[in-house]
Amino acid sequence: MKTVGLTGGIGSGKTTVCHIFEALSVPVFYADTEAKKLYSDPDVLAKVEQIAGMPICHSDGTLNRKALADILFAYPQKLAAINTYIHPLVAERYEQWKTEYVREALYCIREAAILFESGSHADCFRVIVVTAPEEERIRRVVQRDGISPNDVRMRMNVQMPEDEKIANADYIIHNDGSQPLIRQVVSIHHNIINHCR
Repeated sequence: MKTVGLTGGIGSGKTTVCHIFEALSVPVFYADTEAKKLYSDPDVLAKVEQIAGMPICHSDGTLNRKALADILFAYPQKLAAINTYIHPLVAERYEQWKTEYVREALYCIREAAILFESGSHADCFRVIVVTAPEEERIRRVVQRDGISPNDVRMRMNVQMPEDEKIANADYIIHNDGSQPLIRQVVSIHHNIINHCR
């Protein structure tokens, strides 16, 4: 079974696109969601806190996501170190997910915000990049996460620039309202299936 990577900048609409693929019976592994789940493991939290070099937990021992985000987006080297630690753990979960849950599919989707940065794209048969105008992406994230536009821009600044992602993509999905998303996804889906056979 083939793995198709799916990525895009913050607020580009990756999750929406993944839901359309799921409606077409394509299994989707949400790497970012799995990474967040890892932070419920006390051992993982302790290691991340050690890498961060400062407290990242609430008084009850759970992750303080805002504290972690503030550190990561202020110190790119710490972000890179934490990603280096977390990525192999997510990769293990992906392999386990494929073994346990994926049955008789020609391909599956591996969704990840840092698909290229983590090197995961190297294992992918094809890569899809979801793109949207920067101001629209900022508006979406402000509305979704309740953070300021400046905070969104800080997060964008530590991600791979969108034009670099697009340059490395096999398929591009434009989530700017210019073309129906479903039509774009269905077209890519059929193209991938034809190349899988």
